[in-house]
Amino acid sequence: MNGKLVGWDEAKVHVLTHALHYGSSVFEGIRCYETSRGPAIFRLKEHMERLERSARIYMMKLPYTVEELCMAAVEVVKANGLKECYIRPIAFRGTGEMGIHAQNPVEMAVAVWPWGPYLGEEGQKKGIRIKVSSYIRPPPHSLPMSAKAGGHYLSSILAKMEALRAGYDEAVILDHRGFISEGSGENIFLVKDNI
Repeated sequence: MNGKLVGWDEAKVHVLTHALHYGSSVFEGIRCYETSRGPAIFRLKEHMERLERSARIYMMKLPYTVEELCMAAVEVVKANGLKECYIRPIAFRGTGEMGIHAQNPVEMAVAVWPWGPYLGEEGQKKGIRIKVSSYIRPPPHSLPMSAKAGGHYLSSILAKMEALRAGYDEAVILDHRGFISEGSGENIFLVKDNI
């Protein structure tokens, strides 16, 4: 966290952290898989490059380079002795001023933890029940949707809650034109005729 290895219980942010109040954070979700040659982080550099692009879109100057962020992710995985895990690098506006216009310093953290299949082992084996959500993905001109930002996920949270309360496992979110966009926390793709 901010350039130091910090224990899970010591990793804390202040209650007046800007991102907590206004969603001013960008992040990535990266998988690390166990292989015969040791842990392998899936497309680490590409993920960190997207994190840097997301930060730039939201006018946040990251305090570390892409290369430093990649090294930090590897170091945190090793320090935790994990062979398979989820990696969450996040950049966020910290404390300082309050208000929408605040240009508080950008803080960073890279957290890792064991996390199996996103929709659970049973969901992966047997499939899941899905519901088309009444919530839609924000239209392209409402937010810079090419950025992976914390504030973008509020509609996804509502979509997931709506699906669970209706007895489903996951939500499918449509775009403003009524086309399939994504799940609440994952991409959607089809395989047809082995393609």
